Amino acid sequence: MLSGVSLAIPSGSTAVVGPSGAGKSTLLRLLNRLADPDEGVVRFHDTDVRELDPLELRRRVGLVPQLPAPVPGTVADNVCFGPRLHGDQVDPERPLGLAGLDTSFAERDASRLSVGEQQRVMLARALALEPEVLLLDEPTASLDSAATGAVEDALRNLHGVSLVLVTHDRAQADRLTERAIELEGGRVTT
Repeated sequence: MLSGVSLAIPSGSTAVVGPSGAGKSTLLRLLNRLADPDEGVVRFHDTDVRELDPLELRRRVGLVPQLPAPVPGTVADNVCFGPRLHGDQVDPERPLGLAGLDTSFAERDASRLSVGEQQRVMLARALALEPEVLLLDEPTASLDSAATGAVEDALRNLHGVSLVLVTHDRAQADRLTERAIELEGGRVTT
């Protein structure tokens, strides 16, 4: 639960750092309307997010969840899922490449991939929508060091999209972002 949080997140890359239960994931859910605030206002480009269509907001503000949740089907099915909801077609090659996966993954069963590969599929799925902002909820929390390195490399190579990275790992925040906001007990501490 967040309490009395007032902050602005500029374009670029920002980490939200803090221990478990600090309110980091809650903040992400507020930023793309998976939850609405009990009080106060969350704004995206000076507009109250409650005034925006949730699906359109989520297209502009993509979320990569902490735990991969592929839809049944191939990797290509997963990457094309979001654009298909909007009536759009997308070639999965570019988002897969941005997420650090080659096109040989496209026809593989997404449920049969390693957790690290599935996490990169979730990144590709979010990138297929060409969001302005990418919200990343502990994107490497359940990954080994090799998979963590692959996801971090993919994130470092993204251009033209702002990142909001939720992590408990201050070193990861320093590696991947330009600035950090610290949360503890639902409050901003820095």
